[in-house]
Amino acid sequence: MLAYDLLALGAAACWAMGSVMSVTPSRHLGAFAFTRWRMAMVAVMLWSVVAVTGGWCGFGLEAWGAMAISGLIGIFVGDTALFAAMNSLGPRRAGVLFATHAAFSAALGFWLLDERMSVQALVGAALTLAGVMTAMALGRRKDENHAWEVDRGHVGLGVALALLAALCQAVGSLVAKPVMALQVDPMMASAVRVTVATAAHGVLLLSGFRAARATTAPTARVLLQTGLNGFVAMGVGMTLVLLALEKGDVGMVAILSSVSPILVLPLLWFQLKRAPAPGAWLGALMTVVGTGLLLWR
Repeated sequence: MLAYDLLALGAAACWAMGSVMSVTPSRHLGAFAFTRWRMAMVAVMLWSVVAVTGGWCGFGLEAWGAMAISGLIGIFVGDTALFAAMNSLGPRRAGVLFATHAAFSAALGFWLLDERMSVQALVGAALTLAGVMTAMALGRRKDENHAWEVDRGHVGLGVALALLAALCQAVGSLVAKPVMALQVDPMMASAVRVTVATAAHGVLLLSGFRAARATTAPTARVLLQTGLNGFVAMGVGMTLVLLALEKGDVGMVAILSSVSPILVLPLLWFQLKRAPAPGAWLGALMTVVGTGLLLWR
């Protein structure tokens, strides 16, 4: 199981980089337009790979349906809600709330898939989640005034959107798990999820939904940032999660991939040019210990 655990951690690293890379283009375009551009670019990347590898072979009708539903819930609704929350709360605080997707996933896996954890795994999971929450909740210095830490919009709405994103992430993984357990091609599975979500965004834009329009016209630089973000976070990160779900439990994969906010801390340190607050170090230590217990369970 160690290989699948490492895949989940790899996804966490991709999502950490993606969350930091997304702040500028997401605030430039707006959550809906950013997500739409990002997914359209990733869809082209994934289908190009599938066309070369022939990953569609053996991908049955049931797999198409399950991945379509997973994409609508986990990407169309979930990703859009997450970036809207980031635009309002910033990457650190949105990350705290989004990390609850691990708890949602573990609960749903226990309830619907009869997934169980050993005592060591349960302790490790609790330490990991507590560490993530501690690090992100206490990670801001009192004198911090960087634009990424400033509220934009209604805070309550931002919190609700982040929790919605977490729930959608959990449900999307739950729907994808039975298909990935059949060991279908993960690139093909990712391509279907992203394409369906992109189509849904296109329908939303064509319907005249005002929020779906870009708040500011895209520039070449913003589109380059968006494409790079999509490649790292969705093209690589999402595919790693689907690979991890082939044999890993939904709850365990979610818990290990939820450490991405911890991995955001050094990236924020580099961007903000100052070390995280002491509470962040405490949370990071708890997460490292908890992750260690999970890896060597």
